[in-house]
Amino acid sequence: MSETLDLEISRFVNAPRKKVWQAWTDPEILKLWWCPKPWVTEVRAFDLRPGGAFHTYMTGPLPDGTTGESDNPGVFLEIIPERKIVSTSMLVEGWRPAAPWMPMTAIIAMDDEGDGTRYVARCLHLNAEGAKQHEEMGFYDGWGTCITQLEEVARGL
Repeated sequence: MSETLDLEISRFVNAPRKKVWQAWTDPEILKLWWCPKPWVTEVRAFDLRPGGAFHTYMTGPLPDGTTGESDNPGVFLEIIPERKIVSTSMLVEGWRPAAPWMPMTAIIAMDDEGDGTRYVARCLHLNAEGAKQHEEMGFYDGWGTCITQLEEVARGL
């Protein structure tokens, strides 16, 4: 892990790994927790295989009263069932190059821990400026909120 290029959150999720995996890999469930509420997620593509499309589109209120949006096409790079999901915004389906607004690779790891799951989300960035921008945008609060929402959804499955 690079201290200047990567951001990481490691949390205990009080739900079995199998349920956390289910919440992550079912697009209908994923949209329930994917972004901090009151924002909402539309899952536009979810082909859970290396080279398969992963595209979320989020909308929600901004502090100035307008509506914001975040369009995030990408591709899955690696899938280890019930253990690991790697995706990137630098490529789209079929390994086509992309020029995203936030260039990054996300590595999600899930391991058993007691009756729950150790959930680690790491974002690798193109450069230090991108990592700093992502952190200043609220990476730790936003992704932390999503993990809390993920836990709530997984516990209800």
